[in-house]
Amino acid sequence: MKKIFAMLMVLTLTTTLFGGCAKKEEGSKPETTVEKTTDNKAATDDKAATGDQNVVIYQNKVEIGEQLMAFAALYEQETGVKVTVKTSGGDSPYAENLKGEFQSDRQPDIFVIEGMGGYNTWKENLTTFENEPWMDHTTLEFVVDGQTYGFPVAVEAWGMAYNKDLLDKAGVDPSTLTSQEAYKAAFEKIDSMKSELGIKSVVAMAAGADMRWVTGLHNFNGYLSAGLKYGDTTVLDKLNNGEADMERLTEYADWVELLFNYADKSVLLTGNYDAQVGQFATGQSAFVHQGNWIDPWLAENAVDFPMGFAPHASVYGEHNAIFIGAPSYYVLNKESKNLEAAKAFLNYMATNEAGHNYMVNEAKMVPAFTNVTLVPNAPLSADVAKWVAKENGAYTWLQNDMPDGFGMGTIAPIYESFAKGDLDKAAFIQQLANKIAEIK
Repeated sequence: MKKIFAMLMVLTLTTTLFGGCAKKEEGSKPETTVEKTTDNKAATDDKAATGDQNVVIYQNKVEIGEQLMAFAALYEQETGVKVTVKTSGGDSPYAENLKGEFQSDRQPDIFVIEGMGGYNTWKENLTTFENEPWMDHTTLEFVVDGQTYGFPVAVEAWGMAYNKDLLDKAGVDPSTLTSQEAYKAAFEKIDSMKSELGIKSVVAMAAGADMRWVTGLHNFNGYLSAGLKYGDTTVLDKLNNGEADMERLTEYADWVELLFNYADKSVLLTGNYDAQVGQFATGQSAFVHQGNWIDPWLAENAVDFPMGFAPHASVYGEHNAIFIGAPSYYVLNKESKNLEAAKAFLNYMATNEAGHNYMVNEAKMVPAFTNVTLVPNAPLSADVAKWVAKENGAYTWLQNDMPDGFGMGTIAPIYESFAKGDLDKAAFIQQLANKIAEIK
């Protein structure tokens, strides 16, 4: 964990020199596949290394699906190597669909895992990276027992994203939103001004079946790490041993209840990714429970109002940090017949200017590589850079280190029941505690 924070500080040396706000991303879609070919078979170093091969990459970020397809087409034009991009995510369950790919004859050459949970699920299918050029430009690679298994997709972060114009009109200073008490007062005030502000809800929050990653992973991560020193896994370690911190869980439930109470019920119960982000993007809510990965969607839809992140007040006390990390990694299928071609594609992404342009300007990501000199100008990613620069401005991403399927499959349905009113808060707390106990 220490090396992650050190890497984030290195990135700050470049990102904090610049400012700006932009936009861009795509909404959730079902699984999408693209195959693009070209007659350009010019001999290049990459082509010589890879030959006439088709690299298949299976990835989980719908918001960068089209951008990655375009980059794959450009790569083919440059090298003559065809790259097929498959995307499954958003409303479509990536983990289940990926397992389906491996049970068929459609196994990808490159796919995505998220933390130790993903590694433990797929470790029998993985092979290591060794002495690859990209490895010289990052300390955020995914390593197990001294062996590198994962290429970091990006640095990502989330907090409570806010519309600054709406907060200004309501007389709410986002810098004061550092505790549950402060949020409660702000939410009550904004809610009383909904007609004046022209909004439908205070916060765009989703807890339905299509958005279980928002509740069972991202929101629950507040229970795991909010208020703790970066890298502190105390609560996670207890969970993985089947032990719930009941005092902390009770404080956390107050935060969940607050968000649910001030959300638009239709979005909360049945809204998908587009509905949730769209409510915020159209000025119909003052906050949205999402991260900087929505930047491309905002740009695609010409959203340009000023915005930023305030901390999640997931438990009691003062909070002056948001959740920051490199949560997802491209990994190699050890059974791939195109391993060298797959490695070459990832090296091109990390070491070539075209790859840098794709990551920063097209996908609107914060790269995990120190050799990237381009600076994100998307609004939420630009705000992430400010939090990275802040002393102790980061809480750890730990939700991906829970047992596989625990977040989305085991506990996310409990949030949905709580949102519907089928469970009261006491039952919500107890059911979460019961599921944690079952991990033993």
